[in-house]
Amino acid sequence: MTLDGDENGDESRTATRPPGRPRSREADEAILAAALDLLIERGAALLSIEQVARRAGVTRATVYRRFPTPTDLLVRAIEWEYRDVAADSLDRADLDGMVAEWAEHLGNPRARRLIRRLYGTVDDLPELLRAYHEAHGRHRDTAVLTALERARAAGQLPPGSDPEVLRQMLSGAALQHLASRPDTTGADEIEAYFHAVLGQVGLSAGPATRRSAQR
Repeated sequence: MTLDGDENGDESRTATRPPGRPRSREADEAILAAALDLLIERGAALLSIEQVARRAGVTRATVYRRFPTPTDLLVRAIEWEYRDVAADSLDRADLDGMVAEWAEHLGNPRARRLIRRLYGTVDDLPELLRAYHEAHGRHRDTAVLTALERARAAGQLPPGSDPEVLRQMLSGAALQHLASRPDTTGADEIEAYFHAVLGQVGLSAGPATRRSAQR
């Protein structure tokens, strides 16, 4: 069974297909999901259109009609992965909420592997990291910066602290955690990790910070 939308999956029908015929949304989503799964499992360098087609249950022609190259496919797959993450949904009133959200996200093994794969493409396929940044990273960075600015204004951080430098420091800490800790690490341990990092730059202990220190 194929999801092509062409009867019996016959590629020879492609040339006679009426112009403007609607695509199969089911096929689109199967292709994008297959591409993401293969990116996580094998990395971008080992991914091929043929593998994606086989995993998605469509023909290669169906994939190529939508995505002429593997890079085009992966860029669209990254955009699709973060399609439901609205910019305002990342905004948190305080650092405790921000850290809790980071911990929940980084406690997901699939999310951890995907982020590592994306950063691993920085030299060979920089388009993927740019796609991630545009779809999610840019909004996340803005939300983190806003939370840090609020914390400084509320006296939780030293008045001379630089929110942008702290944002970059936290991003580096997240990548260090992804590289050095097992993917089975739970959200509570990750939350304690980020509170420990923030404590080193003078974050005053709020309720969540105190709970983390007691674990």
